Amino acid sequence: MSLELIKEIRQITGAGMSDVKKALDEAGDREKAIEILRKKGQKIAAKKADREVKEGVIAYDTKGNKVAIVALACETDFVAKNEDFKNAVQELAVKLMEMGKAEFESWAIKYIQDELIVKIGENLKLVNFDIFEGEVLGTYLHSNNKAASVVVLKGGNEELARDIAMHATAMAPKYLKPEDVPAEVIEKEKEIYTEQLKKEGKPEEVIAKILEGKVNKFYTDVCLIKQAFVKDDKKSIENLLQEAGATIEEFGYYSL
Repeated sequence: MSLELIKEIRQITGAGMSDVKKALDEAGDREKAIEILRKKGQKIAAKKADREVKEGVIAYDTKGNKVAIVALACETDFVAKNEDFKNAVQELAVKLMEMGKAEFESWAIKYIQDELIVKIGENLKLVNFDIFEGEVLGTYLHSNNKAASVVVLKGGNEELARDIAMHATAMAPKYLKPEDVPAEVIEKEKEIYTEQLKKEGKPEEVIAKILEGKVNKFYTDVCLIKQAFVKDDKKSIENLLQEAGATIEEFGYYSL
């Protein structure tokens, strides 16, 4: 049992030295030892599966006109700040770019269970992953690695796309435009506003007029294009787009 072989298996599986030695003693050769350690990883993952994941890291990879983004949750801030963990999430984003969405999820879940959980020592959960493709791409990742956005523009330029991605990361919009807000969400908001206004003693005819303003205000809170731009609150994102002759084709906001 050479030290080089132990180091090689540790590198492949992320397992501790004593575990590698035990697996080699049991298996007698490299491939069977790796298999034993991976099965052990599945058992460890199962034991940790009920533990709460409330921290994590987001990473993205850019290639040409594509962006791949991955959010991986962990249990503690200590692990989230660990460079090995950050690098692991970055590698997942690179792998997503290489594999594409269709094949990535099943591969990633198995890899996380068999190898990463053993290596990191905490419960881990693949929270989000996506690929964006378009004419003009903007990305922004907050310095804490826990919030990020991707914006795809038609027209405009990368600086505008990045500014809007930065804005989205700060303001966490739920929808792109008012038309995207589900009808049931608007009805629930109207119901709440109506009850509030009735308690204030407003007459029915006045309530109808106030509701329109309340709904419009709701749109400015939750719809990206209606929000006031964080760098200049005299302009909305819609204004910025109009000035640049651009439109948002797609956007994604992610947080942990």
